[in-house]
Amino acid sequence: MMTVHLTLGPIQYNWSRDRRLAFYQEIAASAVDTVVLGETVCFRRTPFLREAIAEEATLLLEAGKRVVMSTLALAVSAAERADVAALCGQAELLTEANDAGALYHLRGRPHWAGPFLNTYSPGTVAVLAANGAEQVCLPWELSLDSIRHIGRDAAGLRLEAPVFGRVPLAISARCYHARVHGLSKDGCQYVCDRDPAGMTVETLEGADFLRVNGVQTLSGAVHAAIHEVPGLLAAGVESLRLMPEAGDMRAVIAAFRAVTEGQHSLMEAEQEIRAATGGEVLCNGFLHGVDGTAWVDSTAA
Repeated sequence: MMTVHLTLGPIQYNWSRDRRLAFYQEIAASAVDTVVLGETVCFRRTPFLREAIAEEATLLLEAGKRVVMSTLALAVSAAERADVAALCGQAELLTEANDAGALYHLRGRPHWAGPFLNTYSPGTVAVLAANGAEQVCLPWELSLDSIRHIGRDAAGLRLEAPVFGRVPLAISARCYHARVHGLSKDGCQYVCDRDPAGMTVETLEGADFLRVNGVQTLSGAVHAAIHEVPGLLAAGVESLRLMPEAGDMRAVIAAFRAVTEGQHSLMEAEQEIRAATGGEVLCNGFLHGVDGTAWVDSTAA
């Protein structure tokens, strides 16, 4: 099996500066190739992150990692749109567009197209490539059949697929986290930092159904497409994306790397991921065209 590119996506949660730094110190020694930094979820967090992100970028670059900067996934206000424009205007690091407005500022220049864009067809991939995209990360909800269809017409552009992390389901202009605590979005007091893995939303039966992360809704289960790696590579995917979660991310990255290099079996890697995530419920249903919260066993995969 060919060795593929491993990308670590941006932290989606509101982690403290110390926690972020400790996390990226671990990632600097991991088997990941590229790290995407930046705030994709909530613009209100960005003033507290600029210095931290600069420090993290320096740390990762010195460790030999490639660093890419991500835009917001939903830029609503004038200030948010200006922030996206400014980020797209920086020339030090490659930019990943996660909002359609960012594509306007990046047109004609090398950049990445992130997973928050609705890339569902070969035609969309062709438009992104013509705009200057070098890599397109496909959305979480695509099936393997859809990815095969896209991969047949993606010559000259690297396709990436998300393979680990809670699935981003929605981003809203409203802040659920603030509302739960009786606060407004503008006076949120950054209460999302109380839930570093998102705030659990349970069903009436008590099952962990969703996670609320500020203005974002995530899946309760953790997407872990380890058994689907061979199928993704056969479909034309050349890069795998993992999203930061609590637990031993370095071990999760190592499990995916070991599979791509043929050093571990898929079942061995699954067990390593389950151990590294501390017993989190895993899912892979979207890739099989079924309920995204489902876990399709290795035989079917």
